Amino acid sequence: MVFRKLFRRTAEPDVQLEKGLEKTRRGVFNEITKLFDRHELDDELYEDLEMLLIQADIGWDVSQQLVAELKERASAERITNPADAREILRLEMTQLLELATRNRKVKILQRGVPWVVLVVGVNGTGKTTGIAKLVEYHKGFGRSVMLAAGDTFRAAAIDQIKIWGERLDVPVIAHQPNADPGAVVFDAMQAAHNRNMDVLIIDTAGRLHTKFNLMAELNKIKKIIQKTVPNAPQEVVLVIDATTGQNGLVQAAEFTKSADVTDIFISKLDGTARGGIAFSVAKELGTPITYIGTGEKSSDMAEFRPDTYVDSLFFGEGEGF
Repeated sequence: MVFRKLFRRTAEPDVQLEKGLEKTRRGVFNEITKLFDRHELDDELYEDLEMLLIQADIGWDVSQQLVAELKERASAERITNPADAREILRLEMTQLLELATRNRKVKILQRGVPWVVLVVGVNGTGKTTGIAKLVEYHKGFGRSVMLAAGDTFRAAAIDQIKIWGERLDVPVIAHQPNADPGAVVFDAMQAAHNRNMDVLIIDTAGRLHTKFNLMAELNKIKKIIQKTVPNAPQEVVLVIDATTGQNGLVQAAEFTKSADVTDIFISKLDGTARGGIAFSVAKELGTPITYIGTGEKSSDMAEFRPDTYVDSLFFGEGEGF
């Protein structure tokens, strides 16, 4: 196989994504890029690469897999130039992420029929801010959006949803703290249907005492939703905090088992120098990664594309050519 002499982008640059991954790109992935400035491939390079991949929050198993595949291909294709090996690594990383996106469902929204998005995740992961980003995302397509403050266990959660509703000029259905979340969802579904809303985004409790309670509560909410729109929720979005690294994957795994998660939203990507969490998510959860949070503002979000994500880890604006 003949590789290009220069390590080049494969996708159009995404300014939002590059901004969100700047800390990671200038940190661990800068060191990874420098590894391949050597004159030859050797065992020391592979050992250093595995260590850096682990430091980047890619995870032990995934890091070992990437290095093993790189060594195997370099040997089979008789590659000795480190620059060419770096290109193989980029391709392997992209293919790994594509495995978690190939099952992503095509989203076809109908005007006036609520597209229901159920947002789940542990408290503190950036769930509420993620909801605001989803609002702005859908409004960018000219869709009407409504919010439901379904996390009634925390008064602060209700207040935060109301504040974002005011900022983004979208209606919010909310009850008093400690009210029945099912009642909030029922009212929200009726309101969204009666007002011909295009999108209804529902917040849910981020902390329930047991896995059984989590499953029971989410199943109850789904049944209420389906009384109005039988095929809803069309999206169940799990928010994962990029700054928690491997620890967040354990909690995320529980939600994917309990909530029939359809899409992953990786938040706070701009706040970590170890932004390789997407690779662990792709490998361990297998659920499509759809959204990436790249900052604190409601507009700081990007759709997830494997090639763009990987290129953004290696390149800054104007780099790679």
